[in-house]
Amino acid sequence: MPDALPLRAELLLDEEAPDALGQDLVAALDGLGVRTARVRRAVGHRGAADLPWLMLASLPLQAFLSGLGAEAVRDAYVSFKGVVRRGTGSGSGVPRPLVLQDDRSGLSVVLEPELPAEAYEQLLSLDLTEFRVGPLHYDRQLGRWRSELDEAAATVDRQEGAG
Repeated sequence: MPDALPLRAELLLDEEAPDALGQDLVAALDGLGVRTARVRRAVGHRGAADLPWLMLASLPLQAFLSGLGAEAVRDAYVSFKGVVRRGTGSGSGVPRPLVLQDDRSGLSVVLEPELPAEAYEQLLSLDLTEFRVGPLHYDRQLGRWRSELDEAAATVDRQEGAG
């Protein structure tokens, strides 16, 4: 990463996530210049509105994504994508995503199983300030990252402005 100080992340693993998968993600993030400050296990039950994630990484997301575009981290990025693919397909047979969450804004990006290469490429140049509410998902049909909640809020704003 280009910053003088390393980025820091906190990792929260679902109780079903294998320890080895958490260790692999810590190693992949370390290869990308992100130091994992703490790894914890989720406890308790989630509500119906919560994302059914397997791993949640909280970090300075825009700085992380911007740094991934550097040529020096390409191999580490390939390793990171491999951990995401292995992790999102594991567990109880129901694929569950890795969620990257910005530690400042709370905006989250959902890395679902088998994302196409173009989704990762777009993610590297994505300007997170364009979004107000998450989570962001890659829409395979439209070929872009989007927040359905942002789009719904914009529709309501337009309707109220027209009325």
